[in-house]
Amino acid sequence: MNEKRILISRTDAIGDVVLTLSICKLIKEQIPNSIITFIGKTYTKDLINSCASVDHFIDFNEIEKLGKADQIIHFEKGNYDSILHVFPNRKIAFLAKKAGIPLRVGTKNRWFHWFSCNNLISLSRKNSELHEAQLNLFLLKGLNLNYNFSLKKIGESFDLTLVPPLKTEFKTLLHPEKLNIIFHPKSKGSAREWGLHNFEELIQLLPKNKFQLFISGSADDAETMKDWLNNLPSHLINISGKMNLLEFISFINNSDGLVAASTGPLHIAAALQKNVLGIYPAVRPVFAKRWAPLGKNANYLEAEIFCENCTKKTETCDCMDSILPEKVLEQILNWNKLQ
Repeated sequence: MNEKRILISRTDAIGDVVLTLSICKLIKEQIPNSIITFIGKTYTKDLINSCASVDHFIDFNEIEKLGKADQIIHFEKGNYDSILHVFPNRKIAFLAKKAGIPLRVGTKNRWFHWFSCNNLISLSRKNSELHEAQLNLFLLKGLNLNYNFSLKKIGESFDLTLVPPLKTEFKTLLHPEKLNIIFHPKSKGSAREWGLHNFEELIQLLPKNKFQLFISGSADDAETMKDWLNNLPSHLINISGKMNLLEFISFINNSDGLVAASTGPLHIAAALQKNVLGIYPAVRPVFAKRWAPLGKNANYLEAEIFCENCTKKTETCDCMDSILPEKVLEQILNWNKLQ
């Protein structure tokens, strides 16, 4: 039987990419002879290459450095049978057409798909009651495949099994007799944050003899949180900006759990089947129904009230503050029972 060469296009943020990776394994389960190539941006490469269901990665940032003719040739050399535009990208859509990829699947609500794709799927994310990962799977309709999967099945299908061993320098930070928990307070504006003041109170509540706590974030986050970090208890370990993405994925994989708002690290930890607690506002479209972490040990808390600040870029938010540190503590203490 001839191989089916399928190109998945998703050139946006880490959390979005995580929630797309399940599509790769679900395709392979239905088309066992498929060869899947994933096109993404440079900073998501290590994440995508950690997925065993992805056969090849294409760095779109590198393709953009080529001349237009060479960009087309690059797509032609892949001999793809089809492309799924999970994240609409106008440049990629027209490159796929010019390269003559036979089946080009996109959504009807992007004008450029009408001129670049030959199989259009009706899909409206804005007011949908479905999870983002379920919405991504709608593109499978274009391949005449089953696309209707439960969140449980999707949560089991991320296939992040190619994560390398943790480097010794980071492994020594983990405590062998405690639960190693990562707190990721910042989101670079991608989510409603729970606030440093709430994380600080939670840190004070967790017993030091049972938990080894880490604060993670980017180098920019480390600078933003510098004053806050300097006032935290000395037993807490700051790993912000000290690892590249692959090292951080490996560190998460060796930890016991992670607490964060709806961020890339939250979704990575959930996909790795770690104990995870996401903290969410009740406002659409950033609420948990759309963006909850998926995995067998993933859970979330969602604010029970709605406030105007949910739609504004503010440091504090009434509804997020309504999720009390004691409530988060209760969830984390339940992780201890799983060990």
